[in-house]
Amino acid sequence: MAAQKLEHRALGSGGLTVSAIGLGCMSLSGLYGAADDAVSEDLIRYAIDQGVDHFDSSDMYGWGHNEGVVGRALKGRRDQVILATKFGQIQRPGQENGVDGRPEYVQAACEASLKRLGVDMIDLYYQHRVDPAVPVEDTVGAMAALVQQGKVRFLGLSEAAPDRIRRAHAVHPIAAVQTEYSLLYREDAEETRQTTRELGIGFVAYSPLGRGFLTGTIQNLAAIDGRRASHPRFQAENFETNRALVAKIEAIAAEKRCTPAQLTLAWLLAQGDDVVAIPGTRYKGRLDENLGALKVTLSADELAAISAAVPRGAAAGTRYPAGGMAGVYL
Repeated sequence: MAAQKLEHRALGSGGLTVSAIGLGCMSLSGLYGAADDAVSEDLIRYAIDQGVDHFDSSDMYGWGHNEGVVGRALKGRRDQVILATKFGQIQRPGQENGVDGRPEYVQAACEASLKRLGVDMIDLYYQHRVDPAVPVEDTVGAMAALVQQGKVRFLGLSEAAPDRIRRAHAVHPIAAVQTEYSLLYREDAEETRQTTRELGIGFVAYSPLGRGFLTGTIQNLAAIDGRRASHPRFQAENFETNRALVAKIEAIAAEKRCTPAQLTLAWLLAQGDDVVAIPGTRYKGRLDENLGALKVTLSADELAAISAAVPRGAAAGTRYPAGGMAGVYL
Protein backbone atom coordinates (compact mmCIF):
# COMPACT_ATOMS: atom_id res chain seq x y z
CA MET A 1 0.00 0.00 0.00
CA ALA A 2 1.40 3.39 -0.96
CA ALA A 3 1.78 5.75 1.96
CA GLN A 4 -0.06 9.05 1.99
CA LYS A 5 1.94 12.26 1.86
CA LEU A 6 2.01 14.33 5.04
CA GLU A 7 3.57 17.73 5.61
CA HIS A 8 7.33 17.37 6.00
CA ARG A 9 9.83 19.57 7.79
CA ALA A 10 13.61 19.75 7.79
CA LEU A 11 15.70 18.71 10.76
CA GLY A 12 18.91 20.66 10.44
CA SER A 13 20.48 21.79 7.19
CA GLY A 14 21.92 18.47 6.03
CA GLY A 15 18.96 17.29 4.01
CA LEU A 16 17.07 15.30 6.66
CA THR A 17 13.29 15.75 6.44
CA VAL A 18 10.56 14.02 8.43
CA SER A 19 6.79 14.05 8.72
CA ALA A 20 5.75 16.99 10.90
CA ILE A 21 4.05 14.51 13.22
CA GLY A 22 5.93 11.30 13.89
CA LEU A 23 5.49 8.45 16.35
CA GLY A 24 7.25 8.29 19.70
CA CYS A 25 7.53 4.57 20.37
CA MET A 26 8.16 4.47 24.14
CA SER A 27 4.60 3.46 25.04
CA LEU A 28 5.01 0.31 22.93
CA SER A 29 7.18 -1.12 25.72
CA GLY A 30 4.67 -1.09 28.55
CA LEU A 31 5.54 2.22 30.16
CA TYR A 32 1.95 3.51 29.95
CA GLY A 33 0.14 0.21 30.40
CA ALA A 34 0.53 -3.22 28.85
CA ALA A 35 1.47 -3.37 25.17
CA ASP A 36 1.10 -6.31 22.80
CA ASP A 37 4.07 -6.67 20.45
CA ALA A 38 2.02 -7.89 17.48
CA VAL A 39 -0.42 -5.00 17.91
CA SER A 40 2.49 -2.56 18.25
CA GLU A 41 4.13 -3.81 15.07
CA ASP A 42 0.82 -3.49 13.25
CA LEU A 43 0.44 0.08 14.55
CA ILE A 44 3.84 1.05 13.16
CA ARG A 45 3.00 -0.39 9.75
CA TYR A 46 -0.37 1.39 9.86
CA ALA A 47 1.40 4.66 10.70
CA ILE A 48 3.61 4.25 7.63
CA ASP A 49 0.50 3.74 5.51
CA GLN A 50 -0.86 7.05 6.86
CA GLY A 51 2.31 8.85 5.78
CA VAL A 52 4.21 8.90 9.07
CA ASP A 53 7.89 8.33 8.39
CA HIS A 54 9.54 9.49 11.65
CA PHE A 55 9.81 6.78 14.30
CA ASP A 56 11.61 7.49 17.57
CA SER A 57 12.92 4.71 19.82
CA SER A 58 15.65 4.30 22.44
CA ASP A 59 17.77 1.49 23.78
CA MET A 60 16.34 2.19 27.26
CA TYR A 61 12.66 1.76 26.30
CA GLY A 62 12.17 -1.70 27.73
CA TRP A 63 15.98 -1.97 27.73
CA GLY A 64 16.20 -3.20 24.15
CA HIS A 65 12.62 -4.45 23.80
CA ASN A 66 11.41 -1.36 21.94
CA GLU A 67 14.09 -1.49 19.29
CA GLY A 68 13.22 -5.13 18.67
CA VAL A 69 9.55 -4.26 18.14
CA VAL A 70 10.39 -1.37 15.82
CA GLY A 71 12.90 -3.43 13.88
CA ARG A 72 10.43 -6.25 13.24
CA ALA A 73 7.74 -3.78 12.17
CA LEU A 74 10.04 -2.16 9.63
CA LYS A 75 11.04 -5.37 7.86
CA GLY A 76 10.45 -4.78 4.18
CA ARG A 77 9.65 -1.10 4.74
CA ARG A 78 12.95 0.30 5.95
CA ASP A 79 13.32 2.59 2.96
CA GLN A 80 10.03 4.34 3.80
CA VAL A 81 11.07 5.66 7.20
CA ILE A 82 13.46 7.86 9.14
CA LEU A 83 14.59 5.71 12.05
CA ALA A 84 15.71 7.50 15.21
CA THR A 85 17.01 5.90 18.37
CA LYS A 86 18.98 6.96 21.40
CA PHE A 87 21.76 5.80 23.72
CA GLY A 88 23.28 6.99 26.97
CA GLN A 89 21.05 5.78 29.78
CA ILE A 90 22.16 2.69 31.68
CA GLN A 91 20.42 0.49 34.21
CA ARG A 92 21.30 0.79 37.89
CA PRO A 93 18.99 -1.65 39.70
CA GLY A 94 17.37 -0.07 42.72
CA GLN A 95 18.48 3.42 41.72
CA GLU A 96 17.73 6.06 39.12
CA ASN A 97 19.12 5.27 35.67
CA GLY A 98 22.76 6.10 35.18
CA VAL A 99 24.36 7.75 32.15
CA ASP A 100 27.37 6.82 30.04
CA GLY A 101 28.79 9.13 27.40
CA ARG A 102 32.24 7.56 27.12
CA PRO A 103 33.42 7.15 23.51
CA GLU A 104 33.87 3.40 23.85
CA TYR A 105 30.33 3.07 25.18
CA VAL A 106 28.94 5.10 22.27
CA GLN A 107 30.39 2.63 19.78
CA ALA A 108 29.17 -0.44 21.68
CA ALA A 109 25.70 1.00 22.23
CA CYS A 110 25.28 1.81 18.56
CA GLU A 111 26.31 -1.64 17.43
CA ALA A 112 23.88 -3.22 19.90
CA SER A 113 21.05 -0.99 18.65
CA LEU A 114 21.78 -1.83 15.02
CA LYS A 115 21.57 -5.51 15.84
CA ARG A 116 18.27 -5.20 17.72
CA LEU A 117 16.78 -3.01 15.00
CA GLY A 118 17.98 -5.38 12.29
CA VAL A 119 19.35 -2.53 10.17
CA ASP A 120 22.73 -1.45 8.80
CA MET A 121 22.28 2.24 9.55
CA ILE A 122 20.41 4.50 11.99
CA ASP A 123 19.11 7.69 10.40
CA LEU A 124 19.15 9.88 13.52
CA TYR A 125 21.17 8.87 16.58
CA TYR A 126 20.74 10.82 19.82
CA GLN A 127 22.60 11.05 23.07
CA HIS A 128 19.53 10.41 25.23
CA ARG A 129 20.82 12.04 28.39
CA VAL A 130 23.90 14.15 28.96
CA ASP A 131 26.77 12.58 30.88
CA PRO A 132 28.21 15.44 32.98
CA ALA A 133 31.32 13.37 33.69
CA VAL A 134 32.34 13.20 30.01
CA PRO A 135 33.02 16.29 27.88
CA VAL A 136 30.32 16.53 25.22
CA GLU A 137 33.10 17.02 22.68
CA ASP A 138 34.34 13.48 23.42
CA THR A 139 30.88 11.93 23.20
CA VAL A 140 29.96 13.72 19.97
CA GLY A 141 33.39 12.94 18.55
CA ALA A 142 32.59 9.25 19.00
CA MET A 143 29.14 9.78 17.48
CA ALA A 144 30.79 11.50 14.51
CA ALA A 145 32.98 8.44 14.06
CA LEU A 146 29.80 6.39 13.65
CA VAL A 147 28.81 8.68 10.77
CA GLN A 148 32.21 8.12 9.18
CA GLN A 149 31.75 4.35 9.61
CA GLY A 150 28.40 4.50 7.80
CA LYS A 151 26.45 3.30 10.84
CA VAL A 152 24.64 6.59 11.48
CA ARG A 153 23.45 9.36 9.12
CA PHE A 154 22.65 12.29 11.43
CA LEU A 155 23.32 13.20 15.06
CA GLY A 156 21.02 14.50 17.78
CA LEU A 157 20.99 15.45 21.45
CA SER A 158 18.19 15.04 23.97
CA GLU A 159 17.66 17.31 26.99
CA ALA A 160 20.90 19.22 26.43
CA ALA A 161 21.07 22.86 27.50
CA PRO A 162 22.12 25.61 25.06
CA ASP A 163 25.82 25.78 25.98
CA ARG A 164 26.24 22.04 25.53
CA ILE A 165 24.40 22.17 22.21
CA ARG A 166 26.80 24.84 20.96
CA ARG A 167 29.83 22.81 22.04
CA ALA A 168 28.47 19.66 20.41
CA HIS A 169 27.58 21.43 17.16
CA ALA A 170 31.14 22.76 16.92
CA VAL A 171 32.43 19.17 16.81
CA HIS A 172 29.93 17.80 14.28
CA PRO A 173 26.69 19.23 12.89
CA ILE A 174 23.73 18.40 15.12
CA ALA A 175 20.56 17.82 13.09
CA ALA A 176 18.05 17.77 15.95
CA VAL A 177 17.63 18.46 19.62
CA GLN A 178 14.85 16.68 21.47
CA THR A 179 13.24 18.12 24.60
CA GLU A 180 9.83 17.89 26.22
CA TYR A 181 7.68 20.64 24.70
CA SER A 182 3.98 21.23 25.13
CA LEU A 183 1.56 23.92 26.23
CA LEU A 184 2.05 22.72 29.80
CA TYR A 185 5.86 22.57 29.81
CA ARG A 186 7.65 24.96 27.49
CA GLU A 187 10.21 27.03 29.40
CA ASP A 188 13.21 24.75 28.77
CA ALA A 189 12.15 24.07 25.19
CA GLU A 190 11.69 27.72 24.29
CA GLU A 191 15.06 28.64 25.75
CA THR A 192 16.65 25.78 23.83
CA ARG A 193 14.98 26.85 20.59
CA GLN A 194 16.63 30.26 20.73
CA THR A 195 19.92 28.39 20.27
CA THR A 196 18.77 25.67 17.88
CA ARG A 197 17.16 28.22 15.53
CA GLU A 198 20.33 30.30 15.53
CA LEU A 199 22.42 27.23 14.65
CA GLY A 200 19.99 25.81 12.09
CA ILE A 201 19.16 22.76 14.21
CA GLY A 202 15.72 21.13 14.11
CA PHE A 203 13.64 20.73 17.26
CA VAL A 204 11.83 17.49 18.11
CA ALA A 205 9.09 17.90 20.71
CA TYR A 206 8.54 14.82 22.83
CA SER A 207 5.55 14.45 25.18
CA PRO A 208 3.78 17.15 23.12
CA LEU A 209 0.46 16.15 24.70
CA GLY A 210 1.74 16.49 28.26
CA ARG A 211 1.91 12.71 28.77
CA GLY A 212 -1.75 12.49 27.86
CA PHE A 213 -2.99 15.35 30.04
CA LEU A 214 -3.63 17.62 27.06
CA THR A 215 -5.81 15.05 25.29
CA GLY A 216 -8.58 15.73 27.81
CA THR A 217 -8.95 12.02 28.56
CA ILE A 218 -7.48 12.25 32.07
CA GLN A 219 -10.33 13.82 34.01
CA ASN A 220 -9.60 12.59 37.53
CA LEU A 221 -6.98 10.87 39.66
CA ALA A 222 -8.55 7.46 39.03
CA ALA A 223 -7.55 7.72 35.35
CA ILE A 224 -3.82 7.89 36.13
CA ASP A 225 -1.90 4.70 35.37
CA GLY A 226 1.56 3.34 34.61
CA ARG A 227 4.46 5.74 34.48
CA ARG A 228 2.16 8.72 34.99
CA ALA A 229 1.54 7.77 38.61
CA SER A 230 5.08 8.83 39.56
CA HIS A 231 4.99 12.16 37.75
CA PRO A 232 4.50 15.33 39.81
CA ARG A 233 2.03 16.82 37.32
CA PHE A 234 -0.41 13.99 38.13
CA GLN A 235 -0.01 14.07 41.91
CA ALA A 236 -3.03 15.09 43.98
CA GLU A 237 -1.49 18.41 45.06
CA ASN A 238 -0.92 19.43 41.42
CA PHE A 239 -3.69 17.67 39.55
CA GLU A 240 -6.51 20.17 39.92
CA THR A 241 -4.36 23.11 38.81
CA ASN A 242 -3.31 21.27 35.68
CA ARG A 243 -6.76 19.87 35.02
CA ALA A 244 -8.15 23.44 35.09
CA LEU A 245 -5.60 24.49 32.46
CA VAL A 246 -6.58 21.56 30.24
CA ALA A 247 -10.26 22.49 30.63
CA LYS A 248 -9.46 25.84 29.00
CA ILE A 249 -7.94 24.01 26.03
CA GLU A 250 -10.99 21.76 25.83
CA ALA A 251 -13.22 24.81 25.59
CA ILE A 252 -11.17 26.39 22.80
CA ALA A 253 -11.05 23.06 20.94
CA ALA A 254 -14.83 22.74 21.15
CA GLU A 255 -15.21 26.18 19.57
CA LYS A 256 -12.70 25.20 16.88
CA ARG A 257 -14.50 21.88 16.25
CA CYS A 258 -11.40 19.79 16.83
CA THR A 259 -10.15 17.68 19.73
CA PRO A 260 -7.94 19.05 22.52
CA ALA A 261 -5.07 16.89 21.24
CA GLN A 262 -5.43 18.31 17.74
CA LEU A 263 -5.54 21.88 19.03
CA THR A 264 -2.48 21.29 21.20
CA LEU A 265 -0.45 19.77 18.36
CA ALA A 266 -1.54 22.45 15.90
CA TRP A 267 -0.45 25.14 18.38
CA LEU A 268 2.92 23.42 18.81
CA LEU A 269 3.61 23.07 15.10
CA ALA A 270 2.63 26.72 14.57
CA GLN A 271 5.50 27.81 16.83
CA GLY A 272 7.88 27.47 13.89
CA ASP A 273 8.72 25.27 10.94
CA ASP A 274 11.76 24.02 12.82
CA VAL A 275 9.47 22.09 15.19
CA VAL A 276 8.22 18.53 14.70
CA ALA A 277 6.25 16.47 17.22
CA ILE A 278 6.48 12.82 18.19
CA PRO A 279 3.35 12.02 20.23
CA GLY A 280 3.20 8.43 21.41
CA THR A 281 0.22 6.11 21.32
CA ARG A 282 -0.67 2.43 21.20
CA TYR A 283 -3.89 2.96 19.26
CA LYS A 284 -4.67 3.54 15.58
CA GLY A 285 -7.59 5.80 16.46
CA ARG A 286 -5.35 8.09 18.51
CA LEU A 287 -2.76 8.11 15.74
CA ASP A 288 -5.45 9.23 13.27
CA GLU A 289 -6.62 11.88 15.73
CA ASN A 290 -3.09 13.23 16.14
CA LEU A 291 -2.52 13.39 12.40
CA GLY A 292 -5.77 15.35 12.12
CA ALA A 293 -3.91 18.23 13.77
CA LEU A 294 -2.20 18.83 10.43
CA LYS A 295 -5.56 20.00 9.06
CA VAL A 296 -6.18 22.48 11.89
CA THR A 297 -5.17 26.03 10.99
CA LEU A 298 -4.85 28.65 13.70
CA SER A 299 -4.87 32.41 13.21
CA ALA A 300 -2.46 34.68 15.06
CA ASP A 301 -5.29 35.66 17.40
CA GLU A 302 -6.16 32.03 18.08
CA LEU A 303 -2.53 31.16 18.79
CA ALA A 304 -2.30 34.07 21.23
CA ALA A 305 -5.53 33.00 22.95
CA ILE A 306 -4.27 29.43 23.38
CA SER A 307 -0.92 30.64 24.76
CA ALA A 308 -2.75 32.95 27.16
CA ALA A 309 -5.10 30.18 28.31
CA VAL A 310 -2.10 28.16 29.51
CA PRO A 311 0.55 30.76 30.36
CA ARG A 312 4.19 29.78 30.27
CA GLY A 313 5.11 28.38 33.68
CA ALA A 314 1.50 27.90 34.81
CA ALA A 315 1.66 24.10 35.13
CA ALA A 316 1.96 22.69 38.64
CA GLY A 317 4.68 20.13 39.30
CA THR A 318 8.02 19.56 37.61
CA ARG A 319 8.47 17.67 34.33
CA TYR A 320 9.91 14.60 36.10
CA PRO A 321 10.29 13.34 39.66
CA ALA A 322 13.32 14.77 41.45
CA GLY A 323 15.71 12.06 40.26
CA GLY A 324 14.72 12.53 36.65
CA MET A 325 14.95 16.31 36.89
CA ALA A 326 18.60 15.96 37.88
CA GLY A 327 19.33 14.53 34.44
CA VAL A 328 17.52 16.91 32.11
CA TYR A 329 18.40 20.25 30.55
CA LEU A 330 22.11 19.91 31.31
